[in-house]
Amino acid sequence: MHDSPRLVKIGHSPDPDDAFMFHALTTGLIDTPGYNFEHVLLDIETLNEKAKIGEYEVSAVSIHAFPEISDKYTLMNCGASMGEGYGPMLVSMDSLTLEQACAKPIAIPGEKTSAHLALKLACGDIDTVIVPFDEIMPRVQSGEFSSGVIIHEGQLTWESHGMNLILDLGIWWNDRTGGLPLPLGGNVVRNDLGSELCAQITEWVKQSIEIAIENPDGALEFARQWGRGIDEDTNSKFVQMYVNSRTIDYQDEGRSSIVRFLTEGKEIGMIDASFSPHDIEFIGV
Repeated sequence: MHDSPRLVKIGHSPDPDDAFMFHALTTGLIDTPGYNFEHVLLDIETLNEKAKIGEYEVSAVSIHAFPEISDKYTLMNCGASMGEGYGPMLVSMDSLTLEQACAKPIAIPGEKTSAHLALKLACGDIDTVIVPFDEIMPRVQSGEFSSGVIIHEGQLTWESHGMNLILDLGIWWNDRTGGLPLPLGGNVVRNDLGSELCAQITEWVKQSIEIAIENPDGALEFARQWGRGIDEDTNSKFVQMYVNSRTIDYQDEGRSSIVRFLTEGKEIGMIDASFSPHDIEFIGV
């Protein structure tokens, strides 16, 4: 009698790039003897919270949140969401300067999101209000907030909603660091699975990403289910922004950028002083 396969849950956000990335792994296109994978879709701030208690074996998390969970999880060297000269955007309905926007409360998609850390690094000690990511644009449009930081496909659709771009945090970070990509999200695997299984799961995740990039049609169709009404071209463009060669391997610049991002976060008191960014290990390097 054979033992039934062990179920491994992958938590990821309900957006096209994550769905694209995990398509092959969660639909059985990769041979994973002894293991079945199931994806659980939750917004990134909820995933950050779930990771604090080790809820899922594998999870997407904000890079900003990683120090808080580094006792339970290790970062994979694949699955990065990095802004290569683009990233979360501070937008408004009225034409505001950055100084004007920072004088009033800004809607952000979560306390531990990388968008929040990047905003504070760019703008200093400003007043922020946490709003579910998919409510930020409507609540800025309604006038409840004068500005907000948008993530996911909002980065491609803001113009069609008549909004004004105040600051692209990916461009800001790129300029500040001499060309480094802005680290936003990463994949983590739970340490209690043991080093051998952590490495194997990381390899399967990497294969899943490679399969999606090499054979995009099926994965793109699968991903579009989570695009909140975006058309095929926008879906494809968004996925290509965040699933690319750096998603397969952070590369030296990606790893260096994570270390710098979290080091600067420590300097402004948003990362625990006891955490050492230079000691981060990446499974699969």
